[in-house]
Amino acid sequence: MSIFDEPKVDCHVHVLDPEGFPYAPDVHYRPAGQETGTARQLFALMDAYGTRNALIVGPNSGYGLDNRCLLDALARSKGRCKGIAVVRNDATLEELAALRAAGIVGVAWNVTFYGLDYYRDGAGLLGRLRELDLFVDIQVEHEQLIAMLPMLESSGVRILVDHTGRPTGSEGVGQPGFRALLGLAATRRAYVKLSGVAKFSRETYPFADAKPYFDALLDAYTPDGCMWASDWPHLRAPGRMDYGVLLKHIEHVLPDSAQRRRVLWDTPNALFGFKPL
Repeated sequence: MSIFDEPKVDCHVHVLDPEGFPYAPDVHYRPAGQETGTARQLFALMDAYGTRNALIVGPNSGYGLDNRCLLDALARSKGRCKGIAVVRNDATLEELAALRAAGIVGVAWNVTFYGLDYYRDGAGLLGRLRELDLFVDIQVEHEQLIAMLPMLESSGVRILVDHTGRPTGSEGVGQPGFRALLGLAATRRAYVKLSGVAKFSRETYPFADAKPYFDALLDAYTPDGCMWASDWPHLRAPGRMDYGVLLKHIEHVLPDSAQRRRVLWDTPNALFGFKPL
């Protein structure tokens, strides 16, 4: 069976629709052109490549803390998509519960954008996420995860790590930040997205320098702790990224079809509870 025919969940996409949902005037970055992608375009892409479900992550670019575009896309998906919202650190239990009822399964912590200090008061929010069985979806780079570990490990919350942990591509799997990510697997409540090659690979397809990172994560987390994601529509990518090429890449990384099914389908379905089509 072709990778394009296998059942798949894409665990990190964005919806950016500045015509339907204008950007706030004070946002730090305004995605335009090929960086944007409406809900309609996302669903057409999924249909074309056999992607049955997706996890839509609220972007800091364009919308900041405004989740209206995300929530509209979830409603339009009729259960096909779930979401990761961006919220204030002091978001209340009631606010989070309302988001959960609308299809939100977690909250994004973008440490690469906001920095470490922004989340130093985040323990209370993690506690509320744990109470509602919501994930914290964290994006870090280089060695940022090391500073975040004490709060994450003591929180009891389930953790999603974006984009292979965004290692420094030139420093290898032994770099301290990536070793911290491998160690986080021991909590048995952390999961990692095999994605984001554009953010750390220095090569073109088949991204040979990314394979050691993927292999190490698959070994530490097993396919039951890993999931695939495209990062469509590829905000700030340094070059052209093609959805089909990214699918062929994960097929190259995971040539065993049974393991690939666990990463592409079984693991995300078990975690996010998508409705069967």
